[in-house]
Amino acid sequence: MHKNLLHVVCGISLIAVACNNGESKAAGKSTDTTVTISAENNSADSTGKPVETEKPNTDYKPAFAGQTRIAGVKTQTPYEFTVITSGLLNPWGIAELPDGSFLITEKSGTMRIVTKDGKVSDKITGAPAVNANGQGGLLGLTLDPAFKQNRMVYWVFSEKQPDGNLTAVAKGKLAEDGKTLQNATVIYRATPAHNSSLHYGGRILFDKKGYLMVSTGER
Repeated sequence: MHKNLLHVVCGISLIAVACNNGESKAAGKSTDTTVTISAENNSADSTGKPVETEKPNTDYKPAFAGQTRIAGVKTQTPYEFTVITSGLLNPWGIAELPDGSFLITEKSGTMRIVTKDGKVSDKITGAPAVNANGQGGLLGLTLDPAFKQNRMVYWVFSEKQPDGNLTAVAKGKLAEDGKTLQNATVIYRATPAHNSSLHYGGRILFDKKGYLMVSTGER
């Protein structure tokens, strides 16, 4: 796995996060790297063999060609990137705030704000407890489409229950000072709970009609 890095690609809203289980580097420390994204003709792109090469886990017939064995893509499109901070531990979900800073979850259960110049905030308080064992933790997050007016944030996390663990979705209002999540409430639980710390899912976003879409694992 790669080191803990938050890569922000200049000029477009494309962000890639890499994480591992190692120790965090000093918060707020940044490294300058040049970046350019070329959205020009990428006709040199080519498809190759499927990325997944192992035998399928079941004999179910795919709903459409490429559903489970989609071809790999090799691109010649040039790009550059800038590392704005390496001070996060296992960053996971990320959303861009109206002022250009980033709201980011860390697997252990921490949510922080990172400014465009790489300054990392203290832990944002007020979120429900997270079970970060195994593949669990504080996972994906997204902003309400009307965030500028209501400052509502929605996120996915693994929650411990008396009879096991499950994927949960919560919402809360990010305080104006960015230090707390106010009135945090769990709005969905993928029941039943399961005695495992694997396969939670965790992607979350709003569609164009305002519906909240959430992915869960095959628990």
